[in-house]
Amino acid sequence: MTSAPYGSWPSPIAAADLASSGHPVEGGRYVGDDVWWSELRPSEGGRVAVRRLGLDDEPEDVLPAPWNARTRVHEYGGGAWTVTDAGRLVFSEFSDQRLYLLEGGTPVPLTPEPPQPCSLRYGDLSVIDGEVWAVRETHDTDGGVSRDICVIPLDGSAANDPHRVRSVVAGSDFLANPRLSPDRRHLAWIAWDHPQMPWDGTELRVVAVEGGRVTGKVRTLLGGPEESVLQPEWVGPTELYTISDRSGWWNLYRVGIDDPDPVALCPMDADFGGALWMLGGRWHTRRDDGTLLTVRTFGTDTLAVLDPATGSLVDIPLDGLTSVGLGDRNGNRILLLTGGAQTPSGLRELDLDTGALRTVRLSVTELPEAAYLPEARQLTFQGAEREVHVIAYPPRHPRYRGGDGELPPYVAFVHGGPTSRVAPSLNPVFAFFTSRGIGVVDVNYGGSTGYGREYRNRLRGQWGVVDVEDVVTAVTGLAEAGMADPGRLAIEGGSAGGWTVLAALTTSDVFACGASYFGVAELDGFVKETHDFESRYIDGLIGPLPEAADLYAERAPLNNVGGLNCPVLLLQGLDDPIVPPSQAERFRDALVEKGIPHAYLEYEGESHGFRKLATLISSRNAELSFYGQVLGFEPPDIPRLELWRPPNG
Repeated sequence: MTSAPYGSWPSPIAAADLASSGHPVEGGRYVGDDVWWSELRPSEGGRVAVRRLGLDDEPEDVLPAPWNARTRVHEYGGGAWTVTDAGRLVFSEFSDQRLYLLEGGTPVPLTPEPPQPCSLRYGDLSVIDGEVWAVRETHDTDGGVSRDICVIPLDGSAANDPHRVRSVVAGSDFLANPRLSPDRRHLAWIAWDHPQMPWDGTELRVVAVEGGRVTGKVRTLLGGPEESVLQPEWVGPTELYTISDRSGWWNLYRVGIDDPDPVALCPMDADFGGALWMLGGRWHTRRDDGTLLTVRTFGTDTLAVLDPATGSLVDIPLDGLTSVGLGDRNGNRILLLTGGAQTPSGLRELDLDTGALRTVRLSVTELPEAAYLPEARQLTFQGAEREVHVIAYPPRHPRYRGGDGELPPYVAFVHGGPTSRVAPSLNPVFAFFTSRGIGVVDVNYGGSTGYGREYRNRLRGQWGVVDVEDVVTAVTGLAEAGMADPGRLAIEGGSAGGWTVLAALTTSDVFACGASYFGVAELDGFVKETHDFESRYIDGLIGPLPEAADLYAERAPLNNVGGLNCPVLLLQGLDDPIVPPSQAERFRDALVEKGIPHAYLEYEGESHGFRKLATLISSRNAELSFYGQVLGFEPPDIPRLELWRPPNG
């Protein structure tokens, strides 16, 4: 082994490799015996393609460029495409948000042209009896937003006649999971209103219908302001399986439309559900024999078969796969979106009879040699008031080690949301750093999902406090364990994670620097400028206005720049509707005023989460160069980022 300073090790993993070989895969669906999926294509302008396996099992496009199957309902989308039994593709086109039908030629529109660009949006799509059922989001010219569940004919007649689109139910700020009963006599769905988020409180509603038209009174079967209900699925004409966290954990229940007292199927201190950021989330699916395939989470995911009659739960081993998402089922085969600490994420097919797992499409084309990939360590650190769950990825290289007596720098990754989570994963971005001698720690701070409602509720009223304290606990825990250099700790995060980055840098002295990807910097402007879905999110995270106005000002990193004494990297998409560029620009201006070294990189055509090849390369190289300049190492073959410094600095 060659001794060299941490951070300076040569690595075969370049930012261009991350960008060009990465293509996140979602939405596995059987079409006959074929498997279709959606795939982000950074090399094609960041569009989402619908693809399948062609000759020699090589991927080919079902939906060719430049078509882009992506919906903007809730801005985060979900359920942007579906397929008829005859193999006809129905999808939401990103550029205009209309629904289109593809049947062998050029896609033809199914929905009318909106009065304003992208003002009519459709998601959570399904095809039932020759019609498309969808959650529709309508943006008015005065800025108002409304949603309903609607039905669109497949014959294209609504493309020129808006009256052909039939509204079925509305009456709440948000709707999800429209499910028509097997006898077509009842519709069930999930609904919630501001200021609740779907992990705070939702309701399972049901109404009688005939011919897709409401004939009865809407009833609420389950849920409320302090109960989150998810994914209703009919088990017969009058009963549903659904998920509720009424016990403190998202568990599965049976509920009848005439006897709504819910019956727990398998009570456990584990989550059988997750945060509904995107429409179409799925955590259970019924098999032909009446048992349920389930995914439960306590830190990591476990696939299991649940017998509703007995409550027995039998785990299905998946050889180190720690993240599991359910896709479509075809007899004894199920499509899974899976990944693990040593296994790349992607779409796989599981044979439920034999246990055989077949790879359909990975989210990366090429992987570095295994010797350059980090090994994940799940750790729990005890802070002053609570435990914090983390995954550490120490530096790893087959030919290099750090100098004698030297400890490695570490970067704390703060996930977005903040109501979200991370699990051990083979993340090429982490390998980009660890193969150069820079450790990574991924933090499930208080407020994260996957550990029950109490853990999730730790962030209520405490955003900018608990998240910061927990990330500080994580990195100081690493330093006290002799794993990290306490003088070379950095922090990075995007969106809500970017808020935590900026809050940590302005209210603590633990970190030497930080990188904020499209992070929230202040709240008064954010709640006015952000999109409808998250416009009241801060009510729960900090408090409602006007009562919490002083807290908004007190917590905002922009107002605490006086406590900042280290360099900052800001990266921002100029088309971001969720965290607008004004957030980063205001923080940049404050850095200039205080004379703090920094860099502000803005990217045209990028939204909330970078998708384009050039942006992915530029941003990751800039971040590494930034760390090198601040933490005292020279990463080889990386373009040097120009930092703004005060004229006499």
